[in-house]
Amino acid sequence: MSDAVRRAVEAVWRIESARIVAVLTRMLRDVGLAEEMAQEALVSALETWPTAGTPDNPAAWLMTAAKHRALDWLRHRKLEQEREPALTYEIEGLLQDAAPDLDRAVEDKIGDDLLRLVFIACHPVLPTEGRVALTLRLLGGLTTDEIARAFLVPEPTVAQRIVRAKRTLAEARVPFEVPVGHELVQRLASVLQVVYLIYNEGYAASAGADWMRPALCDEALRLGRILAGLAPHEPEVHGLVALMEIQSSRARARTDAQGAPVLLLEQDRARWDQLLIRRGLAALERADTLCRERGRALGPYALQAAIAACHARARKAADTDWPRIAALYDALAQLAPSPVVELNRAVALAMAFGPQAGLELVDSLVDEPALRHYHLLPSVRGDLLHKLGRLDEARLEFERAAALTRNERERALLLERAGLGSVPGRR
Repeated sequence: MSDAVRRAVEAVWRIESARIVAVLTRMLRDVGLAEEMAQEALVSALETWPTAGTPDNPAAWLMTAAKHRALDWLRHRKLEQEREPALTYEIEGLLQDAAPDLDRAVEDKIGDDLLRLVFIACHPVLPTEGRVALTLRLLGGLTTDEIARAFLVPEPTVAQRIVRAKRTLAEARVPFEVPVGHELVQRLASVLQVVYLIYNEGYAASAGADWMRPALCDEALRLGRILAGLAPHEPEVHGLVALMEIQSSRARARTDAQGAPVLLLEQDRARWDQLLIRRGLAALERADTLCRERGRALGPYALQAAIAACHARARKAADTDWPRIAALYDALAQLAPSPVVELNRAVALAMAFGPQAGLELVDSLVDEPALRHYHLLPSVRGDLLHKLGRLDEARLEFERAAALTRNERERALLLERAGLGSVPGRR
C-alpha cells in the first residue's frame, strides 16, 4: 500500500470514526460491537482503496460500509434467534430502526448521535475514569497511549479501563439516549471533563508530527456549544465553552508557515480571531452572571476561561495582567488542586513577581509522581533557569523535556532552546 493511500485512510478515520461509531451504536445498542464494526470498515478500506482507488467521498464510503456490516449482523442474529420469539421481536425492531439510517439520520430534539454517544459513555454505571477514557477513545479517536498521556497514567491502565467500560455498558444494556432533568445535571461534570480533554489533545497534540489537531478542537467546541444549549442554566457549561472559544481564537497564530510552534508571548495577536474572542467573553459573562444569581463562585472551567480572557484582552504581550492571572490560578488551585495547576501557577508567579518566585514552586513539584514523565515540568524549569542566568542547567532541562515529549514539533522546539539557550514565551 502506498503511503499516500494509507495517510488518506488514516486521516479520514481520525475525523470520521466517532460519527461512525455513534451511528452504529444507535443501530446495534452496543458500544463495543459498534466499535468492532467500525474497525472492520476501516480494514476494508485499507484492503480496497489501494487497488480501487480512494473514493470521491471517503467518509461516506466508510460510513456506508460500516452500516452495511451492522445491518448484516442484525439480519444474521435474527436468523439465528428466529425460534426465540421475544429475542426475534427485539432484533426485528432494531432492523426497522436501523434501515432508514442508510438514507437519513433519525431526527429528534438533539439530532446528534455524537452527543448521545458522549452520554452513554459517561453513564453512572461506569467509574469516572472509565467514562472519560471510553469517550476519549470513541469520540476523540485517541489511542490508548494518547489517553494515558492525557491522564498521566500507564497505558495498560487505560486499556483495562476501556475494556471494562465497554463490557459494563453491554451488560447493563444502557439506552442510547440523552438524559433529561436531574440525571442530565448529575452527568454533566463527567461529560465536561471528557470534552475538555478532547479539546486539549487537539490544542496541543501529545504525539505525532503536528503541533495541533484542529479537528479535535472543532469537535470539542461543537459538543460544548450543544451542551450549552442543553443545559443553559449551568455556569460551568458556559465556562468550558468560553475557555475553548478563547483558546481557539489563537489557532492561526500558534504555528508559522512551516507548521512550527509559535508560543504565546511571541504570537502575532493581530491574527487572533476576534469573533471567537467575543463569543468566548460573552460565554464567560453568562457563566459569571449565573454564578452571581446563585451566590456561587466561578467553577474550574470558568476560572480557566477568566485566565484566557486576560490574555485575550491584552493587545500586546507586555500588557498582560499577570498579577490577576496569578490570583486566578491561586483560586483554581484551591478549588481544583492538582500538580498541573500548580505548574501553571508557577509560570504565572514568575511572570508577575520574577523567575525566582516561580522556580521555588516548580522545585517543590520535581518529586511529584504524576509529573515524573510530564515534559512541561522540565520545560518550565528550563525557562525559569534561563531567565535567572543559569544557562547550563537550563540546557539540561530542555534536553530532558525534549526526550520526554512525543510530539515531533515540540521536540524540535525544545532541542532548539537547548542549543541556543533562548526561551520564547509560554504557549
